[in-house]
Amino acid sequence: MRILLLGEFSRLHNTLKEGLETLGHEVVLVNNGDGFKNYSTDFSIRAHFFTSTLGTFIRKAWHRLFRLDLALLEHGLRCWGLINKLQGFDIVQCINEKPIQTLPVLEHYLLQKIIRQNKHCFLLSCGVDAINLPYMLAQKERYSILTPFFENPKNTAQEYDFMWDYQTPAHQKIHRLLMTHCHGIIASDLDYVAPLRNHPKYLGLIPNPINTQKNSYSPPILGEKVVIFLGINSGNYHVKGIRFFEKALQEIQSRWPDQTEIIITRDVPYATYHAHFHRAHLLLDQVYAFDQGYNALEAMAQGKVVFTGAEQEFLTHYGIQANTVAINALPNVDYLVKQIESFIQSPEKIKEVSERAQAFIRQHHDHIAIAKTYCQRWESVI
Repeated sequence: MRILLLGEFSRLHNTLKEGLETLGHEVVLVNNGDGFKNYSTDFSIRAHFFTSTLGTFIRKAWHRLFRLDLALLEHGLRCWGLINKLQGFDIVQCINEKPIQTLPVLEHYLLQKIIRQNKHCFLLSCGVDAINLPYMLAQKERYSILTPFFENPKNTAQEYDFMWDYQTPAHQKIHRLLMTHCHGIIASDLDYVAPLRNHPKYLGLIPNPINTQKNSYSPPILGEKVVIFLGINSGNYHVKGIRFFEKALQEIQSRWPDQTEIIITRDVPYATYHAHFHRAHLLLDQVYAFDQGYNALEAMAQGKVVFTGAEQEFLTHYGIQANTVAINALPNVDYLVKQIESFIQSPEKIKEVSERAQAFIRQHHDHIAIAKTYCQRWESVI
């Protein structure tokens, strides 16, 4: 098959491409690199002019006057320039409802054009969308990525601004387009399952694909210090509950200064992020999640002990015990300190969790097996 993967927020589509190509399919990636992360792509729609020195000056002035981000416009214009190359595919899969990340009118036009000139369209539930946002706003779960906003709307409002775009009439038009023409919706992890459970186009959960060859397992080398890594993305600081990790690390540093090495980065490219966490024994990922995100899964494949979403729903789905393959991170500093301390006091636990984590990824997230599952799911409805 010829497959077009549109948009990227992690390395989901990049890794899915690797699996699909191993199976003999022709795959093309189109994305904007997702900002500073700079993910790989075949055709880039990254903003270049409006991120240059001159362009940034114009962009800021324009945004101040009209509340319009010209970098988003540039994404759309670059995609429009590629439009004739984006045809003749058997499958088009959008990373979510805004895969191009341009202005709503242009997003709708481009998606409509891409849908018309290809055979079958599928949609991932990956990140916020018009289906899961109302579900989170209704506070149907014990917590969600919106919890920090509910608790402190004034101090977190800026980080959540982008989410309200999914409620606007302009985006609802995009949503209706995709719901009309897509052949199915796939959840990329357990956090997206509940809002979709009764949707007529829901095709089920397919776990994130992880390339275990590129993320090969390295047994942890235990020395005098336990190395703890926290990589901060300023854009989702509250969404991921980073403040709880920061406070926990402050406490750990004061209690165990000679037994720990703490590495903290902020807004670094994907390659730099990876280089840092190679040295780590423990990786602190996110708090407000029921399942693991992409960074957590790659770290687990490499044998890191990851503090992330590993709630009862996850344990039940995979039939495993609590804190065996990943440490369930909760919005509770005392709890986090206690969990981190358990590895400082008993370093042999690092090896135990490390071995189970990489085995879990190989069993449930292997990118070639996941690529086969995608093909089966697509073919089941076309």
